[in-house]
Amino acid sequence: MNRAWLVRFFSDYQSGYAEEAGFVPRFLELLKHIDCFERTHLPGHITGSAWIVDPSHTQTLLVHHAKLNKWVQPGGHADGDENILQVAIREAEEETGLKKLIVVNEKPFDVDIHLIPKRADFPEHFHFDIRFLLEAMLEEKIIMSDESHDVKWIPLKSLEEYTQERSVLRMKIKLFGAHQQ
Repeated sequence: MNRAWLVRFFSDYQSGYAEEAGFVPRFLELLKHIDCFERTHLPGHITGSAWIVDPSHTQTLLVHHAKLNKWVQPGGHADGDENILQVAIREAEEETGLKKLIVVNEKPFDVDIHLIPKRADFPEHFHFDIRFLLEAMLEEKIIMSDESHDVKWIPLKSLEEYTQERSVLRMKIKLFGAHQQ
């Protein structure tokens, strides 16, 4: 997987979700920039994340992100790596401690563009997030990185008690194959 692969993917990408379909032209425009995989590229850059579920697809592993102060899927900056699937796996391992992640599909499961607030050391910017569906065993030990306040398995039936983020809830809907415009 590299930039050319992603351009082909987005050129053909069809989504049943209006917000996701609206992101496609913005991804294609960003991918024209040579440094779009660098966190310093503004006003936004490519990130990779992992929607991790257990094999029965009844629970998801989320992190309570310290800087954002909300429950989200593990993920982060590409830092120049165009293989965004490997970025998502690396970030999931770093943020959860899991080492036996199974890639369900090498094609992206979901895409999103979201605003990251200004911090003292960096301006407000966008994350162009490419998400992959991964599975992990509930029995595998999880750890919490210094980037999070907490990491835990959350029953999908209770997900709304932890987050109202549309993009996170969309992945739950997608997991069960339901389409919502």
